[in-house]
Amino acid sequence: MKFLIVFVALFALALAAPADVQINRQESDVGPESYNYAFETSDGTSGNQEGHLKNIGSENEAISVQGSFKYVGDDGVTYQVNYVADENGFQPSGAHLPVA
Repeated sequence: MKFLIVFVALFALALAAPADVQINRQESDVGPESYNYAFETSDGTSGNQEGHLKNIGSENEAISVQGSFKYVGDDGVTYQVNYVADENGFQPSGAHLPVA
């Protein structure tokens, strides 16, 4: 299932990218209790993510994910978002994002 999620995410990225953008690096490793992937494109976009199961075999089993992505906006500024997603929800952070 995790492989499918990673594959679909990378496939969507490839479809959304302009035709002249090349994938410079793409790595992934999917195991039964964890996964990670990373990519870089020729337009400066990059991302990485890793996830692992917590509390394996218990009633409180959950997946914990952390990662980041960055891209160059239409204004020429590089934007980066770091995030954690776990039992406490999705928690993004970035210099351009408002703080609650």
